[in-house]
Amino acid sequence: MILRGIAASDGIGIGKAVCVREQSLDYSAVKYGGKEVEKDRLQAAITQFNEKTTAMAEHIRAQVGEKESEILTGQIMMLSDPFMQSQMEEVIDAGQCAEAAVDQVCTMYAEMFAGVDDELMRQRATDVRDIRSRMLAILLWVTGVDVSHLPAGSVLVAHDLTPSMTVGLDKEHVAAILTEVGGRTSHSAILARALELPAVLSVPRVMEQLKDGDSVIVDGSEGTAMVNPDQRTLAEYLAKQEEFLRRKALLAVYRDRETVDAEGNRYALYSNIGSPAEAGAAAEAGAEGIGLFRTEFLFMDRNSVPTETEQYEAYLAVSRIMAGKEVIIRTLDVGGDKAVEYLGMAHEDNPFLGHRAIRYCLDNPDLYKVQLRALLRAGAEEKNIKIMLPLVTSLEEIRGARALLETCKAELEAEGLPYHKDIPLGIMVETPAAALIADLLARECDFFSIGTNDLTQYTMAVDRGNAQVENLYTTFHPAVLRSIRSVITAAQKAGIPVGMCGEAAADPRLIPLLMTWGLDEFSVSSSAVLATRAQIHRWHAAQAAQITQEAMSLSTASGVEGYLQSAVKD
Repeated sequence: MILRGIAASDGIGIGKAVCVREQSLDYSAVKYGGKEVEKDRLQAAITQFNEKTTAMAEHIRAQVGEKESEILTGQIMMLSDPFMQSQMEEVIDAGQCAEAAVDQVCTMYAEMFAGVDDELMRQRATDVRDIRSRMLAILLWVTGVDVSHLPAGSVLVAHDLTPSMTVGLDKEHVAAILTEVGGRTSHSAILARALELPAVLSVPRVMEQLKDGDSVIVDGSEGTAMVNPDQRTLAEYLAKQEEFLRRKALLAVYRDRETVDAEGNRYALYSNIGSPAEAGAAAEAGAEGIGLFRTEFLFMDRNSVPTETEQYEAYLAVSRIMAGKEVIIRTLDVGGDKAVEYLGMAHEDNPFLGHRAIRYCLDNPDLYKVQLRALLRAGAEEKNIKIMLPLVTSLEEIRGARALLETCKAELEAEGLPYHKDIPLGIMVETPAAALIADLLARECDFFSIGTNDLTQYTMAVDRGNAQVENLYTTFHPAVLRSIRSVITAAQKAGIPVGMCGEAAADPRLIPLLMTWGLDEFSVSSSAVLATRAQIHRWHAAQAAQITQEAMSLSTASGVEGYLQSAVKD
């Protein structure tokens, strides 16, 4: 039997299935003890939850890393939200027990987050469900799931791999992970990759289809799992597993190398991050700079706008970690799939085309100036920070942001605070409008960075979260490739650097095209740095140019993708 899901963490895992099932959290027999008693029970459970989660986060930090531990500390922040707690107390005031309060409020939040298109936001639904389960377990005195004593060679099978389940997980005993939910950017995937465990997520009804002791092969690169395979298949995948480990070991030699092609031509290889903690992981992975720092995550999971000092300290921390290397920081990109409740953004029927990103910021200059001042101040020390504007469609937006930036400089000058007087200002080219007038925009920018995720979505008029049309979402479409080429050409003619921070920057099939067109900087996830460097290293300019010419002569996305797939260098 072959099961299929989402390829979430590379590698081949072979072992015996261990199906992890949650214990019952039925609270129907719990009697209401009165408002004060139930509120005391709720607060005691919250205190216990926070203490346990803090200890768990410390364990994850020591065993896996800072970035992964933030998944758990984020849960503490969510449950500590006074608004969430007041909603629970309202349920108690209405005559229901603490268990019902936790259940109802967490379920409401989980459903709200689950309805958002963006995978990162949907992941918050998983966090809230984890909070719900663990809070109910505390209130009901139920022992949680323990995966710390699995036998060697276990293929962990679960509905979801929650952050709390990973605490104490002995990765030496776990061969692979299979779950019924989760995507490439889910916490399950992040934790699996951090633990270097092959994982296939969102396998339909996997808990029903597997039983304890089944032999399983998990191919985390292809997104498949073979159940009770025959000897021939087993031998085939043992060989694949050995080859995967060999290739992984070979990539390690690229960690401290420069990013150059086969002829020694130099490229910049940066990393995309979402928090200061991730900067350390990027540096450790061999990134030569930060190509995209998504600042909106500083604004989430809290009740108010981060202060200038808070933002300044976050940006400065990244600047110091990457001392001597560029740090490109994207200003607040909210709206669309990134809702921040306390900002009071109005409901929109089509938020992806609505009042978001640079549009929202320019219409809220007081909020925007706090961020711009923090960026200017943080840039004063290392002078390696560059400011990037999201979702630009016109020159007026660049001019508006630059005018606000000059106002902030004047204010800081008057206050006697140090700031980076010549901080570079660039844009993320991620709309068809920006791509079509890239030559005009380049005259007033210090740099470009191409955001292929949204550029592809908007160019193809495809909602990538809609399963009925997701097959149309492809960077290999000639329209998308021509847009990318024209943006790079416009930047070259204007004499400004151009990078790419979308997922396409790490796609080995597209690397020869991007090299040929003259992309200066590739910005990828930390986990993709070494593989991207290795791919760039293998290409001669003439070979890449020949591949590019052939690919651009093809007229369909499937034709381009098929041809480039066959041309990838192993």
